[in-house]
Amino acid sequence: MMKLLLHSCCAPCSVKCIDDLAAEDLRPALFWYNPNIHPYTEYRSRRDTLVKFAADSGLELIGDDEYGLRLFLHNMPAAETQADDHPSRCAYCYRLRLEKTAVHAAKNGYDYFSTTLLISPYQNHDLIRQIGEELGEAQGVKFLYRDFRPLFREGQGRARELGLYLQKYCGCIFSEEERYLPKKARALP
Repeated sequence: MMKLLLHSCCAPCSVKCIDDLAAEDLRPALFWYNPNIHPYTEYRSRRDTLVKFAADSGLELIGDDEYGLRLFLHNMPAAETQADDHPSRCAYCYRLRLEKTAVHAAKNGYDYFSTTLLISPYQNHDLIRQIGEELGEAQGVKFLYRDFRPLFREGQGRARELGLYLQKYCGCIFSEEERYLPKKARALP
């Protein structure tokens, strides 16, 4: 049986990815590494919900429990912190999390790695796929691409039925800021 390590950004995004993979007879181990999620209360809510979901689902959960606000911001190049520069700051974030997943997958005998980010219609799939494939090649483990987006709404509904914590933004401090700022205020110099 193929061994798959699935980076999990949160439990709600994991639900339908796992169901869909099960239809292919794949049962992934989940991997928690999300130092991009801020503030700490949000990080803790997402982490704790995933821990409970994994336990309730009988799934293996491997984690690197690094809450890394300072490290995350320090390592992000200054140009990428601009609120209107989504592609570059998102690329940094994708690479950070997928690289850790790929390294763990390669060191621990997994055949493939992937991510639940691929269920979100708000994420850049082409960029995730490109980064995943580059990292997979560099680490000697294959990146498994699946377009889970058609399952997004159903997954959110199932997460509500399960009583899972549902977040209101992608996770980074910049997306949280954008959530509260009116569009007009974002455009001011």
